[in-house]
Order: sequence, then structure tokens, then C-alpha cells
Amino acid sequence: MSVSPSSSPASSDEIPTLPALAGVFAEALPHVQQDLAARAPAPDQDQQQIAALVMQLDLQDTHSILFFGSRAQEQLTTISDNMLEGVRSKDAGPAGTALNEMLKVLRDFNLEDLDPNKKQSFFARLFGKITPLAKVVQEYETVRNQIDQISNALERHKTQLLTDITALDRLYDANLDYFHTLELYIAAGEEKLRQADTGELPALAQAVSTSEDMVKAQQLRDLRAARDDLERRVYDLKLTRQVTMQGLPSIRLVQENDKSLINKINSTLVNTVPLWRQQLAQAITIYRSGQAAKTLKAASDLTNELLASNAENLRQANIQTREQIERGVFDIETVKKANQTLIATIEDSLRIANEGRRRRQEAATQLEACETELRQALASAQARSQQPVSSARGR
Repeated sequence: MSVSPSSSPASSDEIPTLPALAGVFAEALPHVQQDLAARAPAPDQDQQQIAALVMQLDLQDTHSILFFGSRAQEQLTTISDNMLEGVRSKDAGPAGTALNEMLKVLRDFNLEDLDPNKKQSFFARLFGKITPLAKVVQEYETVRNQIDQISNALERHKTQLLTDITALDRLYDANLDYFHTLELYIAAGEEKLRQADTGELPALAQAVSTSEDMVKAQQLRDLRAARDDLERRVYDLKLTRQVTMQGLPSIRLVQENDKSLINKINSTLVNTVPLWRQQLAQAITIYRSGQAAKTLKAASDLTNELLASNAENLRQANIQTREQIERGVFDIETVKKANQTLIATIEDSLRIANEGRRRRQEAATQLEACETELRQALASAQARSQQPVSSARGR
């Protein structure tokens, strides 16, 4: 006996076929299409499993029909719950909180105190306030400790996200295996329907037509009812298969979002924090250079006063030389602009993380809506399928 999954012709209200759904997934996640295509045909080694499942079906046994594939179908609850929980919980979460904390720390750190042109207030001079450099160094020690703590927290979040990605890989593989199992059950159910339509039902109908035995007539009605029950059961399994197919790209979507968040954490730890420390060191160095320039200028002014009696040419030459020396060594606006660029980088990561969270929330809502629609479609299909059976009994 050679049986292939989904071998019977599709009716107008049948679940979309595997190639149709795989084509939809191809635009967003091509690798999901490849995984599904690899499971589409029943390989030779599956024929024995299909034959064994066919043997489990007995149209005379109502339980064998009602519970056909139920053990495998129960796996969908666990798989779907894990997948939905992943979509809901894989937002920025604690990692986003840590990024927000780092952004706040960087924003609160003020480099304007290192502006050499900024004058101290009267009270600062009166009460001997500490120098701007000493203040910035003190603040840096505090900020550095905060940055180190946040960096450690981000490392932990990154490790957790990597663990989640590995777990989602296992969940994805489990979904593929479950999809393959459903294909086997569907193929076995369709094969049993074919056997009933071409063998048992015609033979029993022929016997009833040539006999007035009421027992055989009742057996024929029971057999037809069992056949219809099996057809509905196969249809139910196809609905389950569709939900399984929809779960595959959802799992990959969660993984892609996790990977994006890991990349942002790496960018913050490898680029943003070291660059911030480097710019702070540069600002301190530039500040010290400015202070040295001020000292040099004061000495030069004293020298100019002592040499006021020198010739006018020497005075003019000295002024021109000192003007070139005393030109501004650095521009504090450049340092502030660089600091703002760092802040914008972190804001970009937060915006992308928030966008990922919004998309995942939408994905969760859409998954729940799809599940509701499928259940409604199943109920409607069952209602339509019962109408022909009632008409047949009346005749």
C-alpha cells in the first residue's frame, strides 16, 4: 500500500494546502518554507507508520474515530502556549530598562563644567568651591560605577536571550516533528476514507439493496455515519496542521527580535561605553590644556607689561605671536555634539526595541484572532457537514 499525505482532492472549504501556505511564508521567512517543503511528501520510511495508523482505525469502533490523532493533537496546546508566551514576553523587558538607565546616566553627566570660558559665580569664589576638573572627576567615579553595574546587567540579559534563542530552536524543531506527525495521521485518515468509499460502503450498500434485512440497513447507516465522523476528524487534524504551520514563522520572528536586541546590547557594550569613556578622557585632557594655556597667557601678559618700554615693532611682533599661541585649543560644542550623538545612538536602540515590542504584541493579538477564526470555521464546517447526512437518512 502506497499512501501520501493529502492525497485526496481538496474541496472548496478545505484548509489551504501546504504549498499555498509555504508560499506566503516564503516572502518573510524563506527558511521556514524550506523546512515545510522538506516535510511535505511522505518519505518511504513513513509508509509503515501510515499503514499502522490505518490499522488503528475501525469504522465499527466509535472511539477509534473520535480519538484518532488526539494524542498527537494534544501536543498543540503545550507548543502553542509556549510560542504565545514567547511572543508576549520577548519585548525589551529588563534589557530595555537597563538601556534606559544607561541613557539616563549619560544624559545626567554634564561636561559643561569643563568649559574653560565658563566663569565661577561669586559664591563659588567666596567659599572656595572645588575646581571644575575635580568636580568632573568625582562625578566620573560615580558614573563609572553605575555604568559598570548596568554593563554587567546587560551581559546577564544577553546570556538569557541567547538561552531563549536556543530554547526556541528546540521549540521550532518540536513544531516540525509535530507537523510531520499530523501529516501521517491525515494521510492515514484519508486512506481509510478511500477504503471505505471504494470497498466497505459499496459492498454493504449492494448487500442492503438485494436484501430486506433491517440489521444490514442499520449497519449501512452506522457505517456511513462513522465515515462522516472520520471525515470531520481528518478535517479537524488539518485545522491543527494549519495552526502548526502558522507557529513556525512566529517562532522565527521571536528569535529575530531576540537577535536584534543582542546586537544592540553588544553595540552598547563594545562601542558606546568605551567611546563615552574615551571622549571623557579627551575632554579632561583638553581642559588641562586650556588651563595651561591660561597660565601661559597670564605669564605672557606680565612679560608684556615688563617689556612695555621695548620698541613698538617688538611689541607688535610679540602680540601677533601670542595671538597665534592663545587661539582656542578646543571647541566645547564639538564635545557636546559628540555626547549628543552617543545619546542618539542609545535612543535608536530603544526605538527599535519598542518597535519590536509593538510588532510582537500585534503578532500575539493576531495569533489569538486566527485561533478564534479557525474555531469558528470548524464549527461552521461541522454544521454544514451534518446537513447532507440528515437528508440522506430521510431518503
